[in-house]
Parts: sequence; structure tokens; C-alpha cells
Amino acid sequence: MLAQRIRTYLCHAAGAGEPITYQALASALELVPPNTIHQLTVALEELIKEDAAAGQPLIAAMVISKARGGLPAVGFFDCAKRVGRFDGDPLGAQAAVFFKAEFASAVSFWRVESSS
Repeated sequence: MLAQRIRTYLCHAAGAGEPITYQALASALELVPPNTIHQLTVALEELIKEDAAAGQPLIAAMVISKARGGLPAVGFFDCAKRVGRFDGDPLGAQAAVFFKAEFASAVSFWRVESSS
């Protein structure tokens, strides 16, 4: 299942404490066209729902849009709003504040210690 592959990848990536773009994640997971970014966003929304239901930080906050200046795509905020985690304008200043806090929480919570 793609969502679980993404979660595993992002847990390991959380150790670096750096976000990854949608395109870089699609490439790392070797997703093939058509609609690679759509495949990714559907799976990320599934992870948002799972994390919200479990009361955990949103691991999807680790994925950002190259076109949005370091923020996730608008769909991230829309989905976070649907699950009761964000109550603001996805294009407003609240989005950046929410993302910054959620990203920090996600990195801290989801970080997998390196065994090397």
C-alpha cells in the first residue's frame, strides 16, 4: 500500500529534520506516470486521516510544494481542516504558522533513529 510506503520513507527522512518536495518523494518511491503527484496526494491524505484519528502529528507535514515557498500544497491544509486539525485559510498567514508547528511536531514524533 502506497500510504504505508510513504510513512516508512518519511519516518526515516524525519531524522534529517528537512522537508521533501512532492516531486522528490515521488522519485524516491519510484512512482511511475501517469498522475504520480495525484497518487502521492491521495496517499498523503490517507495518512493525515490516520494520524488525526490517532491523535498523532501529521507525517504529511514533511512534504512540501516547490511552488508554495516551502509550504505544503493547499490540499494538505484542506484535508487537515476536514479532520479538525486546522482552522484557517490555506492561503493565509495561519497556514504558515500551522505548518511550522506541525512540521516540528512531526519530525520529533516520527523520527526513526539510525542504526548505523
